[in-house]
Amino acid sequence: MKDYDEVEQNVEQLENELEEVEEELEQEEEGFLECERWRCFLLLITVGGFFGAYTFSVKGGVFCNAQTANIVLFGMALGNMDWSRAAYLLIPISSYFIGTMVSEYLALKIKKYRKLRWDTILIGIEIITVIILGLLPSSVPDQVFQVTINFICAMQFNTFRQAEKVGMATTFVTNHIRQTGSFFVRWLRKRHEKKYLNRSLRHLCMILCFIGGAVLSTVMCHYFKDRAIWGSLIFLIILQGDLLYADLVKEKELLDQVPNGH
Repeated sequence: MKDYDEVEQNVEQLENELEEVEEELEQEEEGFLECERWRCFLLLITVGGFFGAYTFSVKGGVFCNAQTANIVLFGMALGNMDWSRAAYLLIPISSYFIGTMVSEYLALKIKKYRKLRWDTILIGIEIITVIILGLLPSSVPDQVFQVTINFICAMQFNTFRQAEKVGMATTFVTNHIRQTGSFFVRWLRKRHEKKYLNRSLRHLCMILCFIGGAVLSTVMCHYFKDRAIWGSLIFLIILQGDLLYADLVKEKELLDQVPNGH
């Protein structure tokens, strides 16, 4: 029985090693587009955390990077029969919904021209939007900022879906918290499976970058108020340069290749 258990363990280990080799070969053969690289997603989720803290701190106390909290607040408003608050919360929720649909539609249209990827164009749109929002006077209603940021966050979330074949959200971290714990436990059970530890650490890095973006945004809001949104340009401009170089030089012949998850 002992010999049988040892053989079974050896077979299981060989199968796991074979699986890792197959995954590596598949990645080498297939490759990943620049817009799928993990480093791009780290920049994106930092921006997501930045936007969330910005709108909550100085633009009406709502979260525009994701909608779970707003849906809960909407339900609470209905339960309290606070109709005006419920109607107010419908603004960011509806904007997020519309942004998702628009990004889905534009991605298909832009692909036909084979000049730049939709992913690259979207980051350019975000940069222009952030610059304009930072220029608006404080007298502009908070709803203008909420609707706009909800819109671009929805497009970002719907456009950037997988980082090197791993599902990654770029505007909230609920799933990253779950995945960090899940993969870490799998690694504890099978210490030789380094891929589980690597995936756990990747999701943890996403969480830390999100927190970092929120911290930076909060500090900047204290000093710069409405203009604090320009802090997100640091990350967006870096990402824009990276994606433009990929589309125009490094991946010019791959514009027809569809990112994983789409």
